[in-house]
Amino acid sequence: MANGEMATNRFSEKLLGLLDRVEYRRVETSEDMEDVARVRYKAYKAGSVMHLAEDSHLLIDEVDFDSQAYVFGVYHDERLISTVRLHHVTPDHRVTSSGKVFPDEVKAFLDAGMSLIDPVRLAADPEIWSEMPAIPYLTLRLATMAADYFDADRVLQMVKPAHSAFYRRVFDGDFVASPKSRQGKFIIDLMLMATRCKDVRSSLYARFPFFQSEPFERRMLFARGEDMPFSPLTVRPTARLAESHRRVQLSGNAYAR
Repeated sequence: MANGEMATNRFSEKLLGLLDRVEYRRVETSEDMEDVARVRYKAYKAGSVMHLAEDSHLLIDEVDFDSQAYVFGVYHDERLISTVRLHHVTPDHRVTSSGKVFPDEVKAFLDAGMSLIDPVRLAADPEIWSEMPAIPYLTLRLATMAADYFDADRVLQMVKPAHSAFYRRVFDGDFVASPKSRQGKFIIDLMLMATRCKDVRSSLYARFPFFQSEPFERRMLFARGEDMPFSPLTVRPTARLAESHRRVQLSGNAYAR
């Protein structure tokens, strides 16, 4: 086994160990939303991401409550460590945050009949970030599950140019649009990338097994209405179970040859 592959396996095992102590919560109560908003404020202030007024310590907007928006808190040992808002964007439902900054590019995807996952409002508690640098992986796992659940064509990445290498390396993100400066409240440059979900899914899960999930985990996180009449308080990751099922399937295919 090559050194690079061994390092990847060690990293994946470490992430699986962290996931054993993680819970995901879909945020739908005002109390939980305020906790999430506080993390947003702390992260954006520490990173000098946007203009923050003195009275904006609670960063909540009407889009948080859109019918196809999903706000999540990520808890490690019952402590809120990060949050993300995912939009399921379709040709018939075009509510998207990335589309406000890159309207032409997002419109082109939707006019082509594609469905998109738009992860925004990604924020991690800066007091925890230094001791747990794997937080982006734990949080963005929600985007991979959303792409699977909604069978999306692309996952968008509206990111700082300095972060583009991470999204290329981990998610095989493609360049979509050049950086723009000072859009809305943002005081950082933002560029747009996108992952071709269906093309990279198999290789992504083979390289990073902790991104995998079982169908029942995805259903508890994203189902609404008649499909899920109640919202689970917490959802535990199923990556280990999904990886064991994948290995059994691979073994079966090998014997079938």
